[in-house]
Amino acid sequence: MSDSLRPLARPRLYEQVVARLREYVRTEGLRRGDRIPPERELAERLGVSRTSVRQAIVALEVQGLVEVRHGGGTYLLRDRLDAEPLEAMIDRRRRLPDVLDARDALETKLAALAAARRTDEDLARIDAALADMRDAVRRGELAVAEDERFHAAVTAAAHSPLLAEFMAEISLSIAESRTESLRQPGRPAQSLDQHGRIAEAVRAGDPEAAADAMHAHVESVGRVKLLQWQAGADD
Repeated sequence: MSDSLRPLARPRLYEQVVARLREYVRTEGLRRGDRIPPERELAERLGVSRTSVRQAIVALEVQGLVEVRHGGGTYLLRDRLDAEPLEAMIDRRRRLPDVLDARDALETKLAALAAARRTDEDLARIDAALADMRDAVRRGELAVAEDERFHAAVTAAAHSPLLAEFMAEISLSIAESRTESLRQPGRPAQSLDQHGRIAEAVRAGDPEAAADAMHAHVESVGRVKLLQWQAGADD
């Protein structure tokens, strides 16, 4: 029998809470750094349980849209609450571990090769990307594009066409993991520091140190709230 008339999915209650919060932020003209109402007040005004409100806040926190300060309230990290669909979060959480495994295997080797094969031009490109990322972090940006340029410069410095081709094949998944990591509070500055260590090892011509620095960096990329998040059911 055709599956085209399967039952319609009912939006989870906390997804509706997220939608209401997005509308509230827009209509009230709230901006980055502003505090949203307390959990208890939101539950009362929306006519839902505190559990549903808490689930909504956690989903927004996982996406890097709000910061929960224990005992101090919840604050906006962006000017808008452009939350992604729940199913997209679930799908990305499922894929992320495999992407991180691939990045570790490929980029750790690429860093070692870059240390062994880099030219003066390669080092100049790595340094330029690092300088651009430093400027972006100082401006308070996530520095996603600058992060991408740094890794591209390291890949180019390895002078391994086949490994570069493998990286290109998973570039969209890598970009997804990059954004997921950099939107963690404090992560852009941390990533900048780790990139500096990778660059130092490549410049020194030390493949082992470069591989170790890249491995540590990719491990850090994997420390994201999404992997601890669970999509809860409505109570």
